[in-house]
Amino acid sequence: MPPLLPRLPPDGGAAALRSALSRNGVLLEVLDRAAGLDLPGWYLTGGCVVQTVWNAVTGRPPAHGIKDYDLFFFDDRDLSWEAEDAVVRAAGDAFGGLTAEVEVRNEARVHLWYEERFGVPCAPHGSTEAAIDSFAATTCCVGVRLETGGRWRVYAPHGLSDVFGLVVRPNPVLAPREVYEAKTERWRRQWPELTVLDWPSDPGGRQPPRGGPRRGGGPERAGRPAR
Repeated sequence: MPPLLPRLPPDGGAAALRSALSRNGVLLEVLDRAAGLDLPGWYLTGGCVVQTVWNAVTGRPPAHGIKDYDLFFFDDRDLSWEAEDAVVRAAGDAFGGLTAEVEVRNEARVHLWYEERFGVPCAPHGSTEAAIDSFAATTCCVGVRLETGGRWRVYAPHGLSDVFGLVVRPNPVLAPREVYEAKTERWRRQWPELTVLDWPSDPGGRQPPRGGPRRGGGPERAGRPAR
């Protein structure tokens, strides 16, 4: 078993994040192949990133509990389903042979289908980063990609302390409460060490205080909200 990582990364966490993610060979392969697709504004993001860290912190196998690998990009030049599908098909060829599912989505199109699927309207995103900002949990608002020369780019608007500290914090800006509770219930089954903060009861959607976390969850549901 590899040594466990400290829960609080030093110096903002970028080096610790790369160290944790480098334990997941599938994730590294997805990053490498994704870079070859040259998709505009792409990031590997969501559950596959933060859950790899959780596995490193808790000493589990690197890919434990990871359902799929979310690859987001942003291209608003053509919002047709056919244009996105062409990219998805090309990505399918690029990721052929991997022992994992890679879900490729154009975040410029999310507003076209989100309300039908989740029951709440979604304003058009202006970038991949804006899409990541809307994840149901701030803890999952992390994206990584490879740039020229193999340099890693990390997007983490809420920092990485919660990720390494195994704290799941709600982000009531778009996804409905039931999406958050369904996800956190599944996550707690896979990573019982997690501390899951309750969805805020304040109608203004203010974040819960950073003290006093508690465990909690709700029923599972299917769908494609941000993982």
